[in-house]
Amino acid sequence: MPQAIPTASRESALLVQLSDSHLFADADGTLLGMNTRDSLQRVIGQVLAEQPHIDLLLATGDLSQDGSLDSYQQFQHMTAPLRAPARWLAGNHDEPLPMEQAAEGTQLLDPVVDIGAWRVVMLNSAVPGAVPGLLGEDQLQLLEAALIEAPERHCLICFHHQPVAIGCAWMAPIGLRNADALFELIKGYPQVRALLWGHIHQEWDQLRDGVRLLASPSTCIQFEPCSEDFKVGEQAPGYRWMKLLCDGRLETGVSRLTDFAFTVDYESDGY
Repeated sequence: MPQAIPTASRESALLVQLSDSHLFADADGTLLGMNTRDSLQRVIGQVLAEQPHIDLLLATGDLSQDGSLDSYQQFQHMTAPLRAPARWLAGNHDEPLPMEQAAEGTQLLDPVVDIGAWRVVMLNSAVPGAVPGLLGEDQLQLLEAALIEAPERHCLICFHHQPVAIGCAWMAPIGLRNADALFELIKGYPQVRALLWGHIHQEWDQLRDGVRLLASPSTCIQFEPCSEDFKVGEQAPGYRWMKLLCDGRLETGVSRLTDFAFTVDYESDGY
């Protein structure tokens, strides 16, 4: 049985999503000139200021840039002040073994969790050694079993890679390769209310066949929306909050840092 997390409110559950933090073992590690540890720290500070109580924290992939054990331990340490149960899933930059080592003895990598009237399912779309994503047969089976087991619960499904075209031509080849299989599967389960992912380093909010499709800013660099080629945007790092209501509705928004100045360094190590 999945863990059931108690909520502060009987009417709703408040979730926060942190995505694509790209941490390094080195505290001075930078991505295209941005210190990713510093930007994550600032985003966490904003979460603490804006969200007095969080029921569940979701980290939707690319927690690490270098795949080091130290980077995952640092993420765990930095998010501890949020004082919320957390769940992680892997992105294309993550390394499974160090991630598992950091999560040992915790429920961070448990794929199914019940909270309020909802079930949250965390799927692994990362393919070792590859940038594009794929939901393997084991992941699709995990999802279907979770849906069959709890038809009375509204469902939020999370993974890393985008399952739809987002208008960025350069990102199209590195999305979820078998998105059709995912959409075909959830057709038979009306309790699926929303899909949530990272990877695209930008905000996305769309409705498809009654299912909310959501993606969020990175806690570090942003990708310019609707760009033909790779381009870093001027938007500030941020996070997404979600209020899951008992009747199946979902309220959500994105909050970004203010007074954040950054000049991209295309000569440094790339994405």
